Amino acid sequence: MFRPQIKVLDCTIRDGGLANKSQFKLETVRAVYQAACAAGIDYVELGYRNSREMFSPADYGLWRFCDEDDLKRVVEGVDRRGTKISVMQDAHKATAQDVLPKEQSVVDMIRVATYVKDIDKAIRLANSATEKGYEVSINIMAISHAAAPFLDEALQQIEEETKALAVYVVDSFGSLYSETVDFFVKKFQTYLKTKEVGVHMHNNQQLAFANTIEGIIKGANYLDGTLFGLGRAAGNCPLELLLGFLKNPKFNLMPILDVIGQHIIPLQTEIEWGYHVPYMLTGILDKHPDWATKWMATPQKHNYVAFYNQVTELPDQ
Repeated sequence: MFRPQIKVLDCTIRDGGLANKSQFKLETVRAVYQAACAAGIDYVELGYRNSREMFSPADYGLWRFCDEDDLKRVVEGVDRRGTKISVMQDAHKATAQDVLPKEQSVVDMIRVATYVKDIDKAIRLANSATEKGYEVSINIMAISHAAAPFLDEALQQIEEETKALAVYVVDSFGSLYSETVDFFVKKFQTYLKTKEVGVHMHNNQQLAFANTIEGIIKGANYLDGTLFGLGRAAGNCPLELLLGFLKNPKFNLMPILDVIGQHIIPLQTEIEWGYHVPYMLTGILDKHPDWATKWMATPQKHNYVAFYNQVTELPDQ
């Protein structure tokens, strides 16, 4: 499906970092970056720019902080071919001071991730990044729990108070179906007259690719994917599937296939992601996938009935 306005963002290292505390080797990060550039991907997200007051460097890898010196080691000598670099800030786990002026950074875009309740914090971070010279997006997490009128008010604030390029529908719990993707994309478009809509889908119910396609059909132009679906819990929309669907001649699938075979598949011995029944259940029940992750670390990880009974008793959150 060719549409020239579409932008594809690879967030393998950033979202995959939620599965291994951002402890990727430099060699892996550099290989993913090189492949994204060679493939013509519009943006590649190399991790978080979050505060060390919230995350200890003793517990988390380099890509939870994305210091400029570390990013420069990733990009050194690589032909970027127009591919831009993004990093993410969590609205409730980062400060504006964590971001240098654009002229001092290799980063091009700051993506601010936020819950609706933290929208004021997100707008402050977004506006600070804009003033420093960056492109900006705002990613509204846990969208399935974002009730009107609070979501409506947040979208109106973003439209009126920021210069964000795009605002993302984020299916954090992997609970959306095509009709709910349709609903949220249309709602975003109702309020965001000067901004693009993006979609970031998780694969708890094996619907991340299908839901991304639904977003495209409804007019979402900023699309997230990860190599081989690598991401937190059940993972994300596989980037290779997305490129195959788009049929855009600017994308070259070969570097993506190569880096998956050489660098991503071997990670399966270290990181567990993809389809598992506990993740499926949290998706169906619209619960946070961390409940499933914790269950899968116990000796009764395959006692799915017990997990179902436990998770259905949890409060909504």
